Amino acid sequence: MKLQLRFFASLREALGVSQEEITIPGTVKTIADLRMYLIERGNPWAEVLAESKVLRCALNQIMVDASTPLKENAEVAFFPPVTGG
Repeated sequence: MKLQLRFFASLREALGVSQEEITIPGTVKTIADLRMYLIERGNPWAEVLAESKVLRCALNQIMVDASTPLKENAEVAFFPPVTGG
């Protein structure tokens, strides 16, 4: 399955990439699976996307949770938590 990945704010800075097109194996079915797949790349991916870190995700520009199924040619965006004041 092909996906377009986008990384925003501090994630983009830490990874050194704002977007990437990837092809994932059939075993990667959800946002959570995708996150683990990316963590397996090693650092800086493992550090930036660690399960202990709170991240927000969007699928095709709609905010979703980790259990959301992926779709062919979807855009998946990762964001750090946003605070206001």
